[in-house]
Amino acid sequence: MKTMSETIDALAQGATSAPELIRAALRKSETAEHVFIRLLDTQALSAAQKSLARRQQGTPLSVLDGIPFAVKDLIDVAGSRTTAGSITRDERLPATKDATIIARLRDAGMIPIGKTNLTEFAYSGLGLNPHYGTPTADFKQVEPRVPGGSSSGSAIAVQRGIVSVAIGTDTAGSIRVPAAFNGLTGFKGSSQRYDMGGIHPLAVTFDSLGCFAHSVQDCVTLDRLMRGVPGEHSGAVDFKGIHFVVETQILEDPELQPAVRTNFLTTLGLLERAGAHLHYKTLLSVSRTREAIKRLGWLGAIEAWRVLRCVVESPDGLRMDRRVRNRLLASAALPATAETELRLLRAELMHDVRAQLTNAILLMPTVKHVAPPLAALEADDELFAATNLQTLAYTMIGSFLDMPGLAMPTGVDAQGLPTSILLSAPSGRDDDVLAIGLAVEHLCRCAHRM
Repeated sequence: MKTMSETIDALAQGATSAPELIRAALRKSETAEHVFIRLLDTQALSAAQKSLARRQQGTPLSVLDGIPFAVKDLIDVAGSRTTAGSITRDERLPATKDATIIARLRDAGMIPIGKTNLTEFAYSGLGLNPHYGTPTADFKQVEPRVPGGSSSGSAIAVQRGIVSVAIGTDTAGSIRVPAAFNGLTGFKGSSQRYDMGGIHPLAVTFDSLGCFAHSVQDCVTLDRLMRGVPGEHSGAVDFKGIHFVVETQILEDPELQPAVRTNFLTTLGLLERAGAHLHYKTLLSVSRTREAIKRLGWLGAIEAWRVLRCVVESPDGLRMDRRVRNRLLASAALPATAETELRLLRAELMHDVRAQLTNAILLMPTVKHVAPPLAALEADDELFAATNLQTLAYTMIGSFLDMPGLAMPTGVDAQGLPTSILLSAPSGRDDDVLAIGLAVEHLCRCAHRM
């Protein structure tokens, strides 16, 4: 079953059962190296039997009762140690209770099957992990590619069909980038969208939650569960009333790979033919954000240093991924004046982007390139650092402005590697992004079938 919606139908029709779904997921996980740091097989199988019994008695907790999902190992699951992808946390005790969002998914009968791999402490956009290995997609006829980070394992668990949905976090691109690299739909909420209880912090004013799926509808369903909001999205979107802003400076970026640009423009063409209003312009809030990050540094790095300094400067620091440690040490050198200026700018530009977009949705490519080869980045730290910055260049804009973002596939390049479009809006307009994303997805699927 590819999507969660299809699995819901199969469960309702008796075509599958929770134990069958869990056993299938566990079998697939055996051939997917480095996706999980820990499988919760015993707990998951026990939960599946209880789910089956509820359905047999006609009392399922919800239509999702029995559906497996994967959890980034930055998020607490009761009875499992939260590693944050780091061996420096090997002695930590298991979590005594679920993170709030996990508890809400369990209340609907969903079953966590394992804690997924990630970049150490969630501090990279490429997804490499020297401690637990690096998970990779099952792309055919190409050398292994980076999975994207930091939510690497969650993305690959969905890409490989182990689960239909997975939970991740996003601070600078950690959901949107892996979604783009792996042909998935990935939603990152505004920073205040979800209860962050039980989430290991990285940069506290940038950290956000979200999910991976094969459809926007599945992201909508998970979003409501994670927020504890009942009901479904209602009402179709008429493209004739929708305004999109296409950021021209990014569209003209010389580093934007041709296939990424071509597939992006093809999607814009579909929207235009459907009657949507496309406005091609340079947004000052976007260009000023890019300039501020380039000139002053990344504010999230300053916050990450505060959270992780005690680890970096301890004897455990030498056990960390050297690439992560070096980036954190570099962020320690950012002056206090830069932090002050960045915080003031952030507040100003968040206000500006709301005024500049009004009711429009911002459209950009999610990442300027397809997933790069893994081996070269494992071997060359300078190439790694440069590629990491290039990979996060567009998603960092949305994070700095606290914009909800929905990454959606737009096609593939000549090698079959996925490309992606990013729908964003000012902070708090998450529902708009998801509703319009549903309509865009429907339009693209109809065009593909023609």
